[in-house]
Amino acid sequence: MSFSASVLTLYPEMFPGALGLSLAGRALEGGIWSLEAIQIRDFATDRHRTVDDTPAGGGAGMVMRADVLARAIDHASPEGDARPRLLMSPRGKPLTQARVRELAAGPGAVILCGRFEGVDQRVIDARGLEEISIGDFILSGGEPAALVLLDAVVRLLPGVMGNAVSGEEESFENGLLEHPHYTRPQEFEGREIPEVLISGNHKKIAAWRRAESERLTAERRPDLLAAAQPLAK
Repeated sequence: MSFSASVLTLYPEMFPGALGLSLAGRALEGGIWSLEAIQIRDFATDRHRTVDDTPAGGGAGMVMRADVLARAIDHASPEGDARPRLLMSPRGKPLTQARVRELAAGPGAVILCGRFEGVDQRVIDARGLEEISIGDFILSGGEPAALVLLDAVVRLLPGVMGNAVSGEEESFENGLLEHPHYTRPQEFEGREIPEVLISGNHKKIAAWRRAESERLTAERRPDLLAAAQPLAK
């Protein structure tokens, strides 16, 4: 069974976007995964197709309505659908590579893209939405975040990457940032490829890569070091 993604959005024309190109696009064409973009406004009941209203208690902006979203979610994810229901939200748990791998191993995902000031809490609770954030910053809506999440997941699906090992030695896979990479030419503007990488000694190469990963992580993401996996002997 292929990975099936249903995206609830006010802007279905934003999909597949970049996901229709490169690895994800070829996998989409090949049936490794599927994508359905669902217009939330189709589940509004008034002639203006209203999906939002003023926030209870006052304040700026508008809030997406629980009743409209519930109908959209129930359409995309009827009873018995095993796919997790996700809400892209800046207040959600940070997306991690571990969660990406969990999603890639599953049947797919139903992804709600928030807009305006946010989503009525009652539909989040009633439909069991898992709030996910891609970073400590604010976007104009959840669509770009959904594209990021799906790109991260799809590349891990079996058959998407030409070499499955490519996904095993990357940033965050072992809790560290990835080591530097080099390729030909041997010399570039006076800079040489590190000698160890052309030595043919795979044990020394592995040790160098681990040391470089630890160095970069200590410089840029020291918070990751404590949880990093030990180097395999």
